[in-house]
Amino acid sequence: EKLIQSVRNGTMPHAQLFAGDEGALNLPLALAYATYLHCENRGETDACGICPACSKSLKYIHPDTNFVFPLGNIKGDKDEDRFKAEILKTWRAFLLEQPFGNLADWIGYYGGEDKQVNISKDESREIIKALSLKSFESPYKVMIIWRPEYMHPSAANGILKILEEPPPRTVFLLVTNDPEQLLPTIVSRTQIVQIPMMSDEELDMHLAKTQALDKIKREKIVQSAEGNLNMALALIDTGEDHHQEVFVDWMRACFKKDYAKLVGLSENFHDLDKLGQRSLLQYSLTMMRESLLHLAGVTSIYRIKGGEVKFIQDFSMKMSVLKIEKSTQLISDSAYFLERNGSAKMIFLDLSLQIAKIINP
Repeated sequence: EKLIQSVRNGTMPHAQLFAGDEGALNLPLALAYATYLHCENRGETDACGICPACSKSLKYIHPDTNFVFPLGNIKGDKDEDRFKAEILKTWRAFLLEQPFGNLADWIGYYGGEDKQVNISKDESREIIKALSLKSFESPYKVMIIWRPEYMHPSAANGILKILEEPPPRTVFLLVTNDPEQLLPTIVSRTQIVQIPMMSDEELDMHLAKTQALDKIKREKIVQSAEGNLNMALALIDTGEDHHQEVFVDWMRACFKKDYAKLVGLSENFHDLDKLGQRSLLQYSLTMMRESLLHLAGVTSIYRIKGGEVKFIQDFSMKMSVLKIEKSTQLISDSAYFLERNGSAKMIFLDLSLQIAKIINP
């Protein structure tokens, strides 16, 4: 509503930073906003969805919407020219098939290697070149830069001037999950639009409308996803609904300092796919949060049900606020190391040994 109002009032900033945590719907919102800007028959609350401009925008082929996104090497492919020629087509297909996908999904989709991706200096030249041309059909030219925190420093510096003084009726939409990694000079030239995560109620409502799931399964997915729609959709297909027993087993082994058991659990963790590893750590963070709520006596905002409540009551007897704080930081760090392609077995075993020392010093 705020974005639409700015368009209708003629107070729209020429550069906006759509910032949200991993899983926030900032890219879908940026795409919807671009569609609204191009729409030939705008409504009070949205684009019409049926005019020629909307038809193109909904297929991501509108000639006045330009995309920039991170890329890396592709596995076993040395034909760089062919790759560059095909990549925009691949990006459009990705948006159609996985509209809520994250960076890891994108890398997997185009077949990238497990190496750092970036937005190269060449891309900054392409941005300037694309925006130097007049718009083809729409009153606006829109440049969507997805994950600008992956811009090479020379690329980021290369767009500073055009970001500050773009051609008339040019709109920059920068979509980020980590604004702190951006150059301050980039952030200072944009207006920040903070995108929240979905609430549990919104996520549950969406899954109820779009997915054939029973209520119990849906509740477990909503609890594990914590507002992340992309993760919720991925969890539907994984069958990973036994996190409670794994977490209970893990914490008991940590408390008893059963190192043989912990080694075995680390191997089991290594055998999970990336999503399974991430969701188990996410579930662990949830359980730490519930333990903190129990210690604080704020059980009215529990997100757990059934047997989990009994476990948290028992587990909290062995924990303190300081222990929970330290454990939560370690789990968060482990999730970060996994995203950077660290060894899952080593990460989990190290995490287990450190939590064992915290729980039972």
